[in-house]
Amino acid sequence: MSKIDGKILVLDDDQGVLYTAKMILKQHFETVVTEKDPLKLDFLLNQDKYDVIVLDMNFSYGLTSGKEGIKLLRKVLEKDPSAHVLMNTAYGDIDIAVEAMKEGAVDFLVKPWQKEKLLATVKAIYDLSQTRKQLEDVKASQKIVVQDQQREFNDIISVSSAMKPVFDAIDKVAATDANVLILGENGTGKELIARAIHNKSPRVDENFIKVDLGAITESLFESELFGHVKGAFTDARENRPGRFEMANKGTLFLDEIGNLSLSMQAKLLTTIQFKQVTRVGSNKALPLDTRLVCATNMPLYEMVADKEFRQDLLYRINTVEIKLPPLRDRVEDIEPLARHFLKMYGKKYKKEKMRLNETTLTKLKAYSWPGNVRELQHAIERAIIMSNSHLLAPEDFLLVERPDQNIIATDSFNMEDMEKQAIQNAIRNADGNLTKAAKALGLGRSTLYRKMEKYKL
Repeated sequence: MSKIDGKILVLDDDQGVLYTAKMILKQHFETVVTEKDPLKLDFLLNQDKYDVIVLDMNFSYGLTSGKEGIKLLRKVLEKDPSAHVLMNTAYGDIDIAVEAMKEGAVDFLVKPWQKEKLLATVKAIYDLSQTRKQLEDVKASQKIVVQDQQREFNDIISVSSAMKPVFDAIDKVAATDANVLILGENGTGKELIARAIHNKSPRVDENFIKVDLGAITESLFESELFGHVKGAFTDARENRPGRFEMANKGTLFLDEIGNLSLSMQAKLLTTIQFKQVTRVGSNKALPLDTRLVCATNMPLYEMVADKEFRQDLLYRINTVEIKLPPLRDRVEDIEPLARHFLKMYGKKYKKEKMRLNETTLTKLKAYSWPGNVRELQHAIERAIIMSNSHLLAPEDFLLVERPDQNIIATDSFNMEDMEKQAIQNAIRNADGNLTKAAKALGLGRSTLYRKMEKYKL
């Protein structure tokens, strides 16, 4: 018979009770800790988290009031309000039982007990503790999933032949469990592609969880992705599942994966390789069945050559690669996209009569859109907000195509402005070769990419 993967703590001043309880419970639970000295309770609670705590009511010789047990119960619940405590006493005083239950005990057991009674009660409380944990996990997951799903996402809009390979790849890969790497510039719609893969897959009824790795600090990386148990660190006030757990049976979308440091890459690789996750502060590995879709605007293969991205991690995440073309290479899509955003923001700002004239469309098609679809979306929104007419004219769009349009004025002595200008000049002098530009600046290439992201270059 396999044992239950649970941890039970028995605290009692009677060595015989401790021995008997351990003999009975050890046959059914993986970990059973017994302790006679109540002064060691703090140490035990700091060392581990227990599914069930069996706590004696009286420790001092001759005392039968149960006040010692009540005091210890309060200490347990102060340290861990979610603790499941079974009170244990040789005196069947109903008043003690009522007080213990009012203070937060789950149940009350009177000694001497039969072994079947002890086992049944501990098992019942263990099951209750697991149910409550699962409920906490579900609530935490639902909160993040709901927040994620409240964002507005639309179907991919395209009539361009440049997008046909992308749609073909989506159709082929969606039905599989293969990991997918989406490559493309900022604003090209990588998340929409990830969602399309999920929505066409057998996992469509499960969670789609997104993680923006560029926004997660190294100190929070493990907690966010792998979860944590209560007390694992200072701010860990409750158990929390990580994004991998939330996406179990579904799809996990890791955006901006090129921003990960080498140490973070190593931790991610271990999880992907062994298909299991361990929460921070726990030693229990949880099996995973998660579809992984990653995305980046960084040149991962060049980063591998420069030892800034792990080759073994790249091979794990790029079973299938999808390269998303920039908007300048799919000019046919500019008009349908513009009309879509016009309708969307016209409704949002109660300007449903807004229209685009042909001259305006010609100007939009002639622009290179360095910010891709996202820049077009923001340009349409701004034009709708600022225009006084129902017809959007070319002058409603501040799109000035200049080779040096991003250059910062040389008379600025702001450190960030000067750094941005230095990066722009280095890239220009290197004819767009980022390896040469990084070398000229005295930076690693991944550092250069992060700074380019920071300054929207």
